[in-house]
Amino acid sequence: MAAEAPIIWAGQGILRAGATSELIELAEWLNLPVMTTNPGKSGFPETHPLSLGGSVVSSPQPLKDYLGAADWVFAIGSSLSTSPFNPNMPAGKSVIHATNHSDDINKDVASEIGIVGDAKLVLAAMIAEVQKSVPEKPVMRQDVRAAKEIWLEEWAEQRNSDEVPVNQYRVLGDLMEHVDRDNTIITHDSGSPREQLFPFWECTQPGGYMGWGKSTQLGHGLGINMGAKLAAPDKLCINVMGDAAIGMVGMDIETAARNNIPILMIVLNNGVMAAERDVLVTSNEKYGAYLVGGNYKDFAGALGVEAFRAATADAFIPALKQAIAVTETGAPALLEIMVKEGYDFSR
Repeated sequence: MAAEAPIIWAGQGILRAGATSELIELAEWLNLPVMTTNPGKSGFPETHPLSLGGSVVSSPQPLKDYLGAADWVFAIGSSLSTSPFNPNMPAGKSVIHATNHSDDINKDVASEIGIVGDAKLVLAAMIAEVQKSVPEKPVMRQDVRAAKEIWLEEWAEQRNSDEVPVNQYRVLGDLMEHVDRDNTIITHDSGSPREQLFPFWECTQPGGYMGWGKSTQLGHGLGINMGAKLAAPDKLCINVMGDAAIGMVGMDIETAARNNIPILMIVLNNGVMAAERDVLVTSNEKYGAYLVGGNYKDFAGALGVEAFRAATADAFIPALKQAIAVTETGAPALLEIMVKEGYDFSR
């Protein structure tokens, strides 16, 4: 309460403990910006004025700015483990670390205060303590959302692009605007799909996103998506894949067809393993190592999955609606988008 620029760092423990309402309450009572880890994404509604969003390697620019300027960080429901694929704590921060596993405290990040406990109970106790000194919630600050809007405007050209092949950010923005996010569970595969979807997709409900941080195996999202649909059959369950990911595990879409698991698979096809190209220069020159590709619409059809293809941005939404309609009949669907080879990440 005495800190000058504190923020909340929320991890997967918020989701495991069902502590979203308590996290919102504490954040609003103290007017604190909230960021999440990859597995913690959706634990705090990202449409909330205090949301900084989440971080993988890529993240919304305001998250980096507010975390960089923070004097105190209250981390809850997170191990604070260092990883190339999750946010890492900048040096010089004073940290309060609340976790249900005592071995996490001072493991990778030194803490001024360590708290061992369930995230929901810890937050409830902190709210009660704050309310002893603060008679009512303050007026909601608007600087966090304003900073996010400025960052989004910097990406507006790509998110509104009509270019052919299709810009990935246009596809993912249109996808977010044309599904009911309150009733959608989304995941992705590693590499470019994760880095391009994660910073911009705003979750509205706990569990609306299935994150898997600290790892980068291609194809993992397909199994997660099938599991999500089995656990939540009334939800629209989406996996966003690259062509490298479907190249690794594509045969498993037959599992969804044979067992009538009505997931929606979106494949971003640009013929390259784009996120890895910088470390594949020599092997690509010699062997074409980062070149991949295929006709995934026809491939899916051969495995019993109704499939659609969009080659332009304007064709995406009609194809999306057709694919969703297929899932509503109880069958899986695949939507292949012919996207650009070039890429940019919010880093």
